[in-house]
Amino acid sequence: MKFPRQVRLVEVGPRDGLQNEARPVPVEAKVALIDALSAAGHRAVEAGSFVSPKWVPQMANTDQVMTRIARRLGVAYPVLVPNKQGMNGAVESRCEEIAVFTAASEAFCRKNTNCSIDESFKRFAPVLEAAQKHGMKVRGYVSTVIACPYDGTVAPVKVAEVSERLFRMGCYEVSLGDTIGVGTPADCVAMVDAVAERVPREKLAAHFHDTYGQSLANILAVMERGIAVFDTAVAGLGGCPYAKGASGNVGTEDVIYLLNGLGIEHGVDLDAVAEAGRTICAALGREPASKVAQALKARLAA
Repeated sequence: MKFPRQVRLVEVGPRDGLQNEARPVPVEAKVALIDALSAAGHRAVEAGSFVSPKWVPQMANTDQVMTRIARRLGVAYPVLVPNKQGMNGAVESRCEEIAVFTAASEAFCRKNTNCSIDESFKRFAPVLEAAQKHGMKVRGYVSTVIACPYDGTVAPVKVAEVSERLFRMGCYEVSLGDTIGVGTPADCVAMVDAVAERVPREKLAAHFHDTYGQSLANILAVMERGIAVFDTAVAGLGGCPYAKGASGNVGTEDVIYLLNGLGIEHGVDLDAVAEAGRTICAALGREPASKVAQALKARLAA
């Protein structure tokens, strides 16, 4: 097996991990989580999103979070921005990186953003224009790259088309998300290979949910295909409010443990991340979903 020598982890716990929590998360807890994750060595921590609080109540205080975090030199704090209004919030909060999102499935796109795929790109246009004006980097997300809870299986060629559009619009990187976590290694390799015909592999990232327990296997499979950027969530937090039954993102602790075992560099301290995960889970009144986090917690209690 040939794997990359180094992998970049994009920590999405504070945004994608918390957006589906039923219990309100105080600003103080979010700030503490983000600061702990950046202190652990993460070079990219997704800090929140400027979406309507009507649709995602947990992200209503992103502006306060961005004001209070201890921004570290060399660390990116991307925020999700769905439209021009959201972009105004990002500008006011002095964000240096934003993310835009669409889907490879029409039904999911309409459910998630209340518009078609083509309409989502029309919404992006002024956002990317403003990002360029303000010197912001833009990352792109594609949801439902394997299957959709409404449309079923998604063709790899469709994922490739949407990914190429994001890349050509100015996204420096495109994150490919198996939103409902149904993909297996064969599915993910076929999808990545199709996208890589249109977007350079070094510009691609993978974002796996662990609904069927396949995330680590999928990461291994696409690493062999040249993917070296992975979105992970501390403690395995997450899910999707528009995909019933989709469990959390792959746990950051689980991915770090895997990479450590393979001798692949990533620059993030496992114990520090696990501690951050235990702290936020205590605030949420739940246990970590990450297997490694559970094992480390049990070892501390022994």
